[in-house]
Amino acid sequence: MTDTEKHASAAGPQAPATDPALLDALREHVQGALPATIADLSALVRIPSVSWSAFDPAHVRRNAEAVAELVRSTEVFDEVRILRSAVEGDTPADADTVVPGEETVELGQPAVLAVRPARNGKPTVMLYAHHDVQPQGDDALWETPPFEPTLRGDRLYGRGASDDKAGVMTHVAALRAVHAQFGDDLDVGIVLFIEGEEEFGSRSFRTFLREQREHLAADVIVVADSDNWSTEVPAITVSLRGNTTFKLTVTTLEHASHSGMYGGAAPDAMMPMVRLLASLHDDDGAVAVAGLTAHDAPVPERSEADFASEAALVAGARPVGNGPVLSRMWFQPSITVTGLDVPSVANASNTLIPTVAARVSVRVAPGQAATDAFAAVEAHLRQHVPFGARMEITEVDAGDGFLVDATGWAVQEARTAMSEGWGADPVEQGIGGSIPFVSDLAAEFPEAQILVTGVEDPDTRAHSPNESQHLGVLHRAIVSEAILLARLQGRA
Repeated sequence: MTDTEKHASAAGPQAPATDPALLDALREHVQGALPATIADLSALVRIPSVSWSAFDPAHVRRNAEAVAELVRSTEVFDEVRILRSAVEGDTPADADTVVPGEETVELGQPAVLAVRPARNGKPTVMLYAHHDVQPQGDDALWETPPFEPTLRGDRLYGRGASDDKAGVMTHVAALRAVHAQFGDDLDVGIVLFIEGEEEFGSRSFRTFLREQREHLAADVIVVADSDNWSTEVPAITVSLRGNTTFKLTVTTLEHASHSGMYGGAAPDAMMPMVRLLASLHDDDGAVAVAGLTAHDAPVPERSEADFASEAALVAGARPVGNGPVLSRMWFQPSITVTGLDVPSVANASNTLIPTVAARVSVRVAPGQAATDAFAAVEAHLRQHVPFGARMEITEVDAGDGFLVDATGWAVQEARTAMSEGWGADPVEQGIGGSIPFVSDLAAEFPEAQILVTGVEDPDTRAHSPNESQHLGVLHRAIVSEAILLARLQGRA
């Protein structure tokens, strides 16, 4: 998970300190095992486990098997399973399917599930991460091959090195440390859930939750798929925007025509598409769609100059939108065109383009349902399509945002564990990105306390070329999670 711009507030109350001898033992184990942890992470990075439908699913299956073997190596679980659940919605003709009876069911990508039941009244914690990755994009933009892990300085480069295979290894390494300390006397319940298609919309996630609800139920859920304030300061994410994406197609002609013969009278598809997309924002670059809401809450100050530097704006470019910078990224909606299907400049001919398609991503303010946001955007587009062009909206995906309750005992335990693991108090931050399944977890397990943590930092570049994992952050994240599990072991 990336696309983040962050807001931080002072950390709340912490739980009492951990026993110093226990801290030393956990730190020593994590430190000693770190070379093996990095080697295991590197092996996972070498598997191109892109979960998108256009990529070979065999790599995701192979990666799930590799993750399952790592989970077995923790010696925490009696059984480790690789499972697939049905995708919600229609089944494409070319989908990976099974046929129970006469029904054709599309299956999602494989997840890894392992469960250790709680004993002696101890709480149960679910540890979540995902083992699939984004496509690497243009190989030419990578300084080193995307699926060949490369160590430069204190960072390990490669697709998925951070998002989220480092999250997977944080759980695995923390469990190894806790098992080394407690052995078979470990009474805290542990559910390890490693998803296989988070980067492809978690299409089977809700089905999986329903089917495995009895095994997944937990008092605390740790989602290791976010980032940190810096490489030296940890963070607990307390606010997430939702997201809805769709494919927008505009057609004006039955076929391409000579631009000299018909141009000036016949509308090419690019003309209404450009006008339609431009209607989504006002002259300040703020979203101009009626029905999209903002969340009302204070944010700290951040200057536009600081933001411009952090966001790498080119000289002369200015930020867009209105209101405090952090509010725009955390509490307000945004709309981005993330792709266009048009002829390339190199292959452009003197013709009127009959059809143009765009991929549109809408970030939804926390508190508004993603389906309501999509309905508002769809209504706006239908009202503004020019020249009588034919407009189609397909491939709709939606996920709600989330506001974390930071007042529970589990958050206090996490604050203490992070402070002891990092040597710095955590901040509570909001992010502009989306983890839609968090709201699904909250709906399915309303009594569970949810902690959104992670191993990324501002220089990770997840989803982008030259993604990397800072190894100091990985080390501290493992120590912190091991401390948290040990503290839950000691909790009545």
